[in-house]
Amino acid sequence: MRQSGRRWDSDGRWRGAAAQSPEELLLAPTPAAWFRAASDRLHELLLDHANCEKKAASTALALMFSYADDFALTRQLSRLAREELRHFEQVQKHLEGAGLPYRRLKPSRYAEGLRSAVASSEPQRRLDLLLCGALIEARSCERFAGLAPRLDGPLAGFYAGLCESEARHFGLYLALARTHAGRCGLDLDASLEALARAEAELATAPDRQFRFHSGPPAGADGG
Repeated sequence: MRQSGRRWDSDGRWRGAAAQSPEELLLAPTPAAWFRAASDRLHELLLDHANCEKKAASTALALMFSYADDFALTRQLSRLAREELRHFEQVQKHLEGAGLPYRRLKPSRYAEGLRSAVASSEPQRRLDLLLCGALIEARSCERFAGLAPRLDGPLAGFYAGLCESEARHFGLYLALARTHAGRCGLDLDASLEALARAEAELATAPDRQFRFHSGPPAGADGG
């Protein structure tokens, strides 16, 4: 796994929790082979993107139900869920406008792989879930930014605009994680580094499926 330049302290420990941008949070960039595949497989990309927006809304709602006693969290995630559903509607319009039919796609390994790294008991589980949210939004932002210049017409502008939203969402999840870790005395940096390593492997290792959060297609040149 390639690591891009990140913040490391004098002891060689990664300080990802201090990230100010999505790119600073990710331990490895998306391989060029994934972007090449995305440009050639826009139907699959849009279909899975629509699914991702629905999943993002459902994730925010699930956290609201799980931690309903935290009014600050539920208020902020309620807004996020509404925005994710608006994004779903926008992606669906692009599918309809392009005359692309709906078909079901099997989910990628990405979300399940991250879930397998989440702690099963509280309060660590809540921290891990929030950090996974931050990592997913950061990866989405990075991929929107890389896709926009490769696309034409309205979709290019749409994806460029989504970068701003995903960056805000990444910041929200990371801020909620910082608050929870501080309140419960949890090691934010260690938790984040473990999850970030798992996320980077899932997003960069060759993948048999092509999805919005997949690795590059197996057998593709990763240059």
